[in-house]
Amino acid sequence: MQVQAENEPYDDINITPMLDLAYVLLVIFIIMTTASVQGIKVNLPKASAAPSLAKPSTKAITIAENGQVYLDAYPVTIPELEDRLRQLKAVNPDFPVVIKGDAKIQYDKVIEVLDLMGKLDITQLGLVTQRLVK
Repeated sequence: MQVQAENEPYDDINITPMLDLAYVLLVIFIIMTTASVQGIKVNLPKASAAPSLAKPSTKAITIAENGQVYLDAYPVTIPELEDRLRQLKAVNPDFPVVIKGDAKIQYDKVIEVLDLMGKLDITQLGLVTQRLVK
C-alpha cells in the first residue's frame, strides 16, 4: 500500500459523490414529472369491446359515363343534389364527400359538381382515382 505525501497532488478524482448527486436529481425529476402530469382523477365510463357501429357519414357523388350524377347509389339532378347536400350539411356541417367521375365524361360536369361543393362550403372533399400500375 502506497502512502501519499501531503504536498503531492491527487492523480484521480473521486466521482462517487457526484454520481450520488446525479442519481438523486434524476429521481427527483422523475417523481416531479409524473406528479405534475396526472391531473384530476375521474371515473371514466366503460365501453364495450365490440367495434363501434358509428360510421362517418361519407357521401359519394358519382358521375357516370353518360353524365348522370348519383348521390350514393341514387340518380339525382344538380338541383336535387344541391338540396340533399344542404339538408346533410344542416345535420352535420363537417361531413366528408368523395367525387368519383368516369374517365370518359366531359370535364365540365366534374367542375359543375366541384363548384356546387364550393357554393355549399363543403370543405372535406376528395376525388377518387385509380392507382397507376406500371
